[in-house]
Amino acid sequence: MNILSIQSHVAYGHVGNASAAFPMQRLGHEVWAINTVQFSNHTGYGAWRGPVFPAEAIREVVTGVEERGVLPSCGGVLSGYMGDAAIGEAILDAVGRVRAANPEALYCCDPVIGDVGRGVFVRPGIPEFMRDRALPAADVVTPNQFELEYLTGVTIGSLGAAVAAVDALRARGPRAALVTSLRTPETPEDAIDLLAVDGEGAFRLRTPLLPLSVNGAGDAIAALFFVHLSTTGSAAQALSLAGSSVYGLLKATAEAGSREILTIAAQDEFVRPSRLFQPERV
Repeated sequence: MNILSIQSHVAYGHVGNASAAFPMQRLGHEVWAINTVQFSNHTGYGAWRGPVFPAEAIREVVTGVEERGVLPSCGGVLSGYMGDAAIGEAILDAVGRVRAANPEALYCCDPVIGDVGRGVFVRPGIPEFMRDRALPAADVVTPNQFELEYLTGVTIGSLGAAVAAVDALRARGPRAALVTSLRTPETPEDAIDLLAVDGEGAFRLRTPLLPLSVNGAGDAIAALFFVHLSTTGSAAQALSLAGSSVYGLLKATAEAGSREILTIAAQDEFVRPSRLFQPERV
């Protein structure tokens, strides 16, 4: 596949396109990366340098790609951290151009808004944009638990509530959804859940909870889930492959004691996960 990936980028470390692009490339996909920001490092360090690009810059780069006559061969658009809501409109414009050239192309929106324990950490206007504009336009959406609650207004107090929230999410447009970092009363203390839902049903993948706190894993799993879903047509299979790969990546990162995910050093996990987890229908 050819994937147009529009999200943040850092020079040091692995978040945004610096986390999402290489795993897709390692699986054999061509990635046309457009960066919404160019930061020195991810914001989890508390200090960083670099610009947020204006929406017009994003449109300009998309226009340049379009002028190469290649959009009919673009199989999908992936978006992540946006920087500001105006960039979101530029992304939806890009999605429209790609779909006009290739009606079969899919749009995967990773609705980066916030996280449990941190709350909203994006600029004002972005959460509303994700809820009201990006979500209805998306074919695939990959929120974490906090973002699922924000987008649907549903408090996730059980696995059943999570499935109901995803059903509400899908009723607004997306055909498939992946919920990351899901913890409900049914989740053991030493585990973490993923939930994927499509027309085939709802599926949970449970992996051991690893002792680390890093940034960028959500960007990687959104990209992996999207390309596996696009190539297999099955959310359950995409969940197994993406979840297993990211578990292997995070396990290697934890064992190394690294502050940054080992996207390069653990790259074989993207192609041949060292441990393959199987999803359970719920």
